[in-house]
Amino acid sequence: MGAVCCKGDIDFDSQVYLDHFYQLRAVGRGSFFKVRIVRHKRTGREYALKYTSKDRCIQRKCVGPILCERRLLERLEYPLIVNLRYAFQDDESLYMVLDLMLGGDLRHLLDTSGPLKELQVRFYVAQIALALHYLHLRRIAHRDIKPENILLDARGHAHVSDFNVAVGFSQQKPLRYTTAGTLAYMSPEMLGKQGYNYSVDWWSLGVTAYELLFGKRPFKGKTNDQMAQSVLHNPLEFPANVYQIVSADCVNVISGLLEKSPKNRLGFKSFEKFKLHPWFAGLDWDALESKQAVPLYIPNDKTFHFDAVHEIEEMLLDDPQPRSKRLRTSQSDHPPVTEYAQWRQIVEDHFLPYDYTKQDMVFSPSPSTTTTSCYNYTVIKADDDDGFIYDRPHNKKLLSSTLAA
Repeated sequence: MGAVCCKGDIDFDSQVYLDHFYQLRAVGRGSFFKVRIVRHKRTGREYALKYTSKDRCIQRKCVGPILCERRLLERLEYPLIVNLRYAFQDDESLYMVLDLMLGGDLRHLLDTSGPLKELQVRFYVAQIALALHYLHLRRIAHRDIKPENILLDARGHAHVSDFNVAVGFSQQKPLRYTTAGTLAYMSPEMLGKQGYNYSVDWWSLGVTAYELLFGKRPFKGKTNDQMAQSVLHNPLEFPANVYQIVSADCVNVISGLLEKSPKNRLGFKSFEKFKLHPWFAGLDWDALESKQAVPLYIPNDKTFHFDAVHEIEEMLLDDPQPRSKRLRTSQSDHPPVTEYAQWRQIVEDHFLPYDYTKQDMVFSPSPSTTTTSCYNYTVIKADDDDGFIYDRPHNKKLLSSTLAA
C-alpha cells in the first residue's frame, strides 16, 4: 500500500515530524523547555511533546544537557521511567515526544493535597527506587530526583522524568565532582565536592520522601550558602510529633537515605538490602515494577492534574503553538564562522531523529569506555557510542537486571 495517508496527505512512513501530531493542551514549562499534550494523527495515541527553540537553547547555553538527554533517552526503556518515543527537529525547534503522564507530578499533588499518607509515600518510594536501580545498573545517575520530576500516570504509578542533568560513569571516570540538579536535594558529597557517584540519587530520594510526608524539606537556609551548610553540617531532625504521623520503620528508612556518609547510605551498596527493610514488608516488587500493583491514590480522570497557569501564560503572552518549519539543509561547503553558527551546527548535527517503532536492538553489551570532551560538554565514548549501558525502546519486555554496574 502507499505511504501517503489521507489525513492531509501526510506521509506517516517517512521520518516523523510535527505535522504527524494534533497539538492539544499546554501542560508545562521549564527553564528552556515547554510541554504540551499531542495526539498522533494515525494511531490516536496521546503523548507529551517537549520542545524548545534552537535559539533559546544556544542563548541559555544548554546545548550539552539537551543533546545528552536526547541521546540517553533513546536507549532506555523501563516501565517506571518516562520513555522517549520520537525525536525530531525543524528549522526553529527541537522536539522530544514522551510517554504521557496524566496524573501530574508529585509537586502538584503535594501542593493541592498537602502531606501524603505514609503508605502512599511508601508506594512511590519503592517505584522510584526501582527506577533508580535500573539506571544505576546502567552506570547512570539521575542527579535531580525531586517531586517535580516524579510523574504519575493515569493509574497512579510513579515514573522518573527529566534527564537533562543525568550523568554516566565508567571505569576511567568512576566519580564526578561538578554540582548539578536542585540545591535543596543535593547530597553532602556533591556540595562538598568530595567526588560522588550513584549515592547522590538515594540522598535525593530521602529528601523527596521527607517532603512528601511532612510537607517541608529536612534542611533549610535563607540563602544558597546557608542551605548548603545545613545539608553539610546540620543533623537530620524530624517533627516533634513524628511518631504520630509515621511509623518507626518509616523514620528508619528516611534516616538511612539521609545518612551523610554515602558509604553508609541506605540503598547505595545493596538494593536487595533496601528491599528487605521492614518498612517495605508485604510489597510485591515484581508487581510494582510491572505496574500490576494497585496504587493507593488513583488520579481523578475528570480532573486536569497540571497547573492551569501554563495555558493562561500561553494566552496572555501570546505564545503560539509550535508550527512545523521543515529543516533547511545548508548548501555551503564552508564551516560555520560565528560562535552562534557553530553551536547551531552542533545542535542540528547531533539532535538526530528517532522513532521507537523502528528500533530493533534490545540492549548494548557492557562496553569498554573512554571519556571524550565534546566542545564544552562531556560525552562518554565507547566503540563510537557512549559509556552507558542502555536498553533500546523497541524492547517491550522487562530486561533481566543482571548487568553489572
